Amino acid sequence: MKRVLLLIIFLRVAYLAASQDKNPEYQKLARDIFKELIEINTTSSFGSTKAAEAMAERLKSAGFPESDIHVIGPDQQHKNMMFRFRGSGKLKPVLFICHLDVVEALRQDWSVDPFTFLERDGYFYGRGTTDVKNDDASLITNVIRLKKEGFIPNRDIIIALTADEEMGNANGVNWLITNHRDLIDADFCINPDGGGGDMKNGKPVNMAIQTSEKIYVSFRLETKNKGGHSSLPVKDNAIYNLARGLTRLANYDFPVRLNETTRNYFEKIAITESAQVKSDILAILLTPPDTAAARRLEAASAYYNAMMRTTCVATMMSAGHAENALPNTAQAIVNCRMLPDDNPDNVMSVLKSVLADSQISVTRINSDFTAPLSPLREDVTGPVNQISSSMWPGVNVTPIMSTGATDGRYLRRQGIPVYGVSGMFGDMDDVRAHGKDERIGVKEFYDGVEFMYRFIKALSSEKNNNH
Repeated sequence: MKRVLLLIIFLRVAYLAASQDKNPEYQKLARDIFKELIEINTTSSFGSTKAAEAMAERLKSAGFPESDIHVIGPDQQHKNMMFRFRGSGKLKPVLFICHLDVVEALRQDWSVDPFTFLERDGYFYGRGTTDVKNDDASLITNVIRLKKEGFIPNRDIIIALTADEEMGNANGVNWLITNHRDLIDADFCINPDGGGGDMKNGKPVNMAIQTSEKIYVSFRLETKNKGGHSSLPVKDNAIYNLARGLTRLANYDFPVRLNETTRNYFEKIAITESAQVKSDILAILLTPPDTAAARRLEAASAYYNAMMRTTCVATMMSAGHAENALPNTAQAIVNCRMLPDDNPDNVMSVLKSVLADSQISVTRINSDFTAPLSPLREDVTGPVNQISSSMWPGVNVTPIMSTGATDGRYLRRQGIPVYGVSGMFGDMDDVRAHGKDERIGVKEFYDGVEFMYRFIKALSSEKNNNH
């Protein structure tokens, strides 16, 4: 037994060493670029221009013509970096988009400095390590590597590193396609922010190709009351009325409704799950879906729950005007992520029904547009399948619907198909994007860089199929 254990340890160490020793020159470059990006604060208040300029300098230093590199945007603070790697022109260009901005991270909320790149215990820590500066670094590293290797693509490779994706502002991809369509126009787009790999118990289990995403819409809930002096309380209280409605909403689930993408996803992910979860997944695939199984899945995984249905959740509240006065008003914001075939009018109708209180008004305060599903194409899915099976034997490759919104929706609306593809794997039960102590595994980062290198070559090599 001791010999067997020693052999297992030796093989594991050898495997990790082999993984880390691949192309050490470019692993160092990837780490250096990653560190540089993490340590540039690109939250909305600081902007992304400094990071865009830093990546432009990396490309210029690698020998790319300045005429193919642009740092542009609607204002000085929030600029995008556009780059074109010239190819033979045999095929139409492929576009890669990746945002530079990150959500806010307060030092007092983290156990480490969120804007200092830290390697510890097999992880890289810092704001943006998974969303999505890891893929920014990967794209820049790999085009530099391809140039140094003398690679000539059969199509132009366009890279857009953008600002303001996290804020949902008009800048970024939306601004580029509105004002500089010529710089961003392509046969199709790869958006690493929408794809990637899932690990379960340290093992890669699923490689996702995003083909669609949920629709973002928020509502304001409001109750009004005549108020009064707090020394003379009554049961008719604006806060209490709103709270009772929100409690009913908290206990409500929209019905399970699977589409082609999510059904495919659950069929493939089921084989990787434990007995009970697998059984529940198979039960929601039935017609009609098993509601008890859906409730168990919801409790087991917030992600699975979000994939099954439209979701609405209270995210903000405000009420009252003085501590010694009964409140005149109480408000709450409810954010919904609708299935692609749902619509805001239907969701509003459901909310009013669930709140079951005519004193609670419901007003839509914003709504995203719908964007068509991107049809699967073999010149994208083929390379993802081949590279994934080579690097992570046995991993499932499946199309997914993103539960959050990405910049890909702007391109889909303009007729450019978008596919979320990334070789970066993360623990599906420990998602830290937008949260405390965001991190990515060191090995997972380097493997993700290698995946993207092979993927870019596959999309732009003569041997790739002629779609």
